[in-house]
This record gives sequence, structure tokens and C-alpha cells, in this order.
Amino acid sequence: MDIQAAIVREEGGSFEIENVELEEPQPDEVLVRVVGAGVCHTDMIVRDQLYPTPLPAVLGHEGSGVVEKVGANVTQVEPGDNVVMSFDYDDTCPSCRDGHPAFCASFFEHNFSGARPSDETSPISQDGDRISGRFFGQSSFATHAIATERNVVPVEDDVPLELLGPLGCGIQTGAGGVINSLNPQAGSSIAIFGAGSVGLSAVMAADIKGCTDIISVDLKENRLAKADDLGATRTLNPEDVDDIVETLQDEYGGVDYALETTGVPAVAQQATDALTQRGTVGIIGAPALGTEASYDVNDLILNGRSITGIVEGDSDPQQFIPDLIELYRQGKFPFDDLITYYDFDEIEQAIADSESGETIKPVLRVSDK
Repeated sequence: MDIQAAIVREEGGSFEIENVELEEPQPDEVLVRVVGAGVCHTDMIVRDQLYPTPLPAVLGHEGSGVVEKVGANVTQVEPGDNVVMSFDYDDTCPSCRDGHPAFCASFFEHNFSGARPSDETSPISQDGDRISGRFFGQSSFATHAIATERNVVPVEDDVPLELLGPLGCGIQTGAGGVINSLNPQAGSSIAIFGAGSVGLSAVMAADIKGCTDIISVDLKENRLAKADDLGATRTLNPEDVDDIVETLQDEYGGVDYALETTGVPAVAQQATDALTQRGTVGIIGAPALGTEASYDVNDLILNGRSITGIVEGDSDPQQFIPDLIELYRQGKFPFDDLITYYDFDEIEQAIADSESGETIKPVLRVSDK
């Protein structure tokens, strides 16, 4: 079928909406008409080729929409269902079988290769030339997307569908990083480095978990103000203190948990150094492949500190996304406060506003429900 999609053709290039052809769904696939698509930092690092998805490509990995057609083997959804599209996985490796699909052994092939892992084909082409597709099992910067039965999550129609796309990646990553990965105890302290959509989702999750000291650290005052609204008990701008680590150590004796969402190695080091004894830091922010950070081995040993990597909030989307929607219904997880809507043809403005920090979580309105 003929659709419209935002294509990035070269490293650091712009997203241009063009006409492309989309294949029919294969037996395990689903055709989704995209209603909303979140703009995420990961789209930008792939645009800039810090992660090597082949270009030209249709990116987008926080899609929500309506199922229009299903393959012959699909049983979990049917045409007319509202769905959120999340990351893809093989469903057969040890991590997937153990309920941790975010750590799928084939995660990169299923989400960054630009093709179906089964046959290395893309469902997207233009005038006979291949365009990388199936980004995170979807490529939702388009009017329609081909996803799999695995990575579409059915949702009820009592919450605006255009709102829900970011639950597929950024928001579930921040919330899950706290709820699933760190799992802080009530009454504990946590410092969250970065107050973008991931960091602010983590702030809300820390409030849900009953942390009594929730410190949000960021350079942008508008984001710190939002953190204050969403449950942070303290906001800190590193430019306003002599040393952010000393401040956290002096005033809190170190924090029980820290979450690093910026992808800046020096900040990851600060997050580790800010821990108290037996504290744990979760690393979410993604720099370029091959980036290294250092730490004092004896500092970890003598203080019993732990460092853990976190992908997609260690979430099983089929369970966690409905849980987040229920928390939203109950007024405990107001992630809609993070979102600013843009028309599909405003994608470049949405990206610019995200990169400048003016907008926390842009969502593209792609089509009407």
C-alpha cells in the first residue's frame, strides 16, 4: 500500500515526509494505522548514527494506533483494536523466557537492524529501492506501520490513543527503571540525573514507590520546575552548587539509589559517587557505542555499591504498559503533563524543541482515530 513516512537519508540529516510503499503483513505481523508517535532521544542518536541502523530509514518507536489488518497466524489482536507499539524481541532466548524481554539476546537485531530478523527484509520501499524499516519492530514515523504480534499491546479506548505512544519506550523506561529495576524501598532516597521524559517518569515512579527523598538534577530550570510539580522533594541545578556529589553526600549522606538518564559518562560517574553505602545506580542514558566510563574499584568494594544497566525499564510491555495506564487513570502517574503535540509535518520542529529542552516529550499527531 502507498503511505507517507518521515525518512532520514544521511547522518545528521533532516526527516522529510515522502511517499513510500508498505508491504502486506506477514503471518505473524500486524498492520497499524498510526495515530500518535512520540519523539525520543533514541531516534536522534540513530539519525546521527551513534547507533548504526542503516540509512535511509523510517524511524519512530513510540507509536500508538488502530489495527487495520493482521497476518494469518495472529490471535492476540484483530482489526479495530487500539494498540501501543513497543520494542520487539525474539520471545525464545533465556531472558525472554524468564520474563525480561528488554534484555533479549537478539535485541539489537530486532530493533536496530532496519529489517526483519527472520529474512533480513524491510517492509518499506520507494520506487523499488529498500528503505530501512521495522525500527523497534514498527517504524512509526509514518501513517501506517508493520509491527509484530509480540510488540503490539492492546489498550482500552477510555484514554486518548494519541497520548499513549510514549509508553512504548521513553516513559516505560523511566518508570520501569525505578519500579522494576531499582525497586526502591519506601522511605529511601533517590537522585535522578536528567529531567527529560525518562527522568521525569522516574520521578513519578519514585513517588509511587514511596521514596521520601526524590532529588531531580538537571541544567534546565523549566524541567526542574516540572519535576517539582510531579513529586520531586528537591531539585538541583549543578550550575548552582559547587559540586553536585559533595552536595548530595553532605546533605543526605549519599543516596540509596541513583538513576542516570543523560548518556553523559561524567554524569554517570557523579551518580555513582553520590551513592551511600550499599547504594545502587541504574544507567539508562545511551551514549555512542563504545563509550567508556571509569570508576574506583575499591570505592565500589568498600562501600558495597552496585551499578546496573537498564534497557526499556526491564519491562514486559504486555504487562507494564496496562499497569501504567491504570496508574494514569487513578491520577497517580500524570505523564500527560510531559507531552506537547505537533502535527506530523512539524516533525523537524518537534525534534528541535526536544533537543533544545523547550519540549519534554513531543508527540506527533499522525492521523485521526
